[in-house]
Amino acid sequence: MTSVQSLAELSALIRQVRYAAKALEKVEKVTEVLHLATQTFREETDAILEANTLDLEASLEMAVPELVVEWLKLTPERLNTAITILERLANLDSVTSSVYSSQLAIASISHSYLLGEPLGVIAFVYEALPELAIVAAGLCLRAGNGLILKGGHEASQTNQVIAEVFQTVLARVSLPEAAILTISPSEGEAARRWLMQTTELDLLIPYGRASLVQQVVREANSPSLSIAIANCYLYWAHTAPADVVAEIVLDSRRGNPEPVNGIEKILVDNRVSPIAMDELFQLLQERGLKPIDVEVPSIVPFIAPEEEELWQEAQLNYSVVVSRVTDLSTAIALINRYSNGHADCIVTNSYQESVQFASQVRSASIYVNASPRFKRNAAQANAIALGMSAQRGLKGGRITLESLLTHKAVIQGLVQ
Repeated sequence: MTSVQSLAELSALIRQVRYAAKALEKVEKVTEVLHLATQTFREETDAILEANTLDLEASLEMAVPELVVEWLKLTPERLNTAITILERLANLDSVTSSVYSSQLAIASISHSYLLGEPLGVIAFVYEALPELAIVAAGLCLRAGNGLILKGGHEASQTNQVIAEVFQTVLARVSLPEAAILTISPSEGEAARRWLMQTTELDLLIPYGRASLVQQVVREANSPSLSIAIANCYLYWAHTAPADVVAEIVLDSRRGNPEPVNGIEKILVDNRVSPIAMDELFQLLQERGLKPIDVEVPSIVPFIAPEEEELWQEAQLNYSVVVSRVTDLSTAIALINRYSNGHADCIVTNSYQESVQFASQVRSASIYVNASPRFKRNAAQANAIALGMSAQRGLKGGRITLESLLTHKAVIQGLVQ
């Protein structure tokens, strides 16, 4: 791990990582390091899990919140998923190759394409969840970006072993070790503050509870990517059955370990019968959730300030807020104001309602009659994701390899 004692030292470190990242242009070398990292992490599984056990024991003395402890707990399954992601990224071709895009051509005698390029230097500031360092490093290597990792003190020993694996592997394939650097946890809050103050990063990604993410995004002087976990909304139209709604809600919360797209709020069309409501409550309770019936004013802006926290913050527990609303427009107003904005749902048999919901809800991802359940290790390798972003536009939704690239348009004409 690397020690950083000042903002000036961090600036020097970023320049070092930027220079080292140039070596990642050698695609065959990156492929080699990803294959070797996959093998080495499998060999070091016991050492990583042992270090994690020590972190868990230390967390009991540090009064670490229960939620963070759960995220810290690195199971063999979670570690294996991260290692499998490395293996799948190793088998990908270069992701910075050109993509044909005819609409960019400015004349009939020209053609055009988009050329992908690495962003440069990315910093990943994360809370617990030590396996995410492996995923972030794999994505950055494949995309050709240098990476600075700043984990939390609660996972210091686990992060140390993971950092040592990457340093060893990079050295063995003759790539600069500075391409992936881990900041020592001893600097703690100071290092995080310097990462927010610097203007030299190409992207800063915070991952953890909303308090961490919001602070970093609010105070960062470099471009940042807003991560969102849970607080997703579902609108239940009167044409949809209760069992479908229940299954979508339950499935959305099966994240391991964090329910990235977990539905925590259900807005119910006033025309849904009391019998159907009772059925939904029973189905959720049978599966361990705790539905809470909450009344919301018919005029959304009149929600009292002291009650807004319930609607706009992720609970990250077993509770589900269920509230009747007068119509779809009221539901959309609530969602646009209080949802995290990364994944919201509608369950309906009405095509018109689905179109209205999709066009008027401002979230990065919209799910119609489908579970928003987040899968980090997606079926398509290019869809492997670090997390979900609430930002709208090209950086919104799943944070994949594409999110870690920039593209430039190349318009090529014919010589007359």
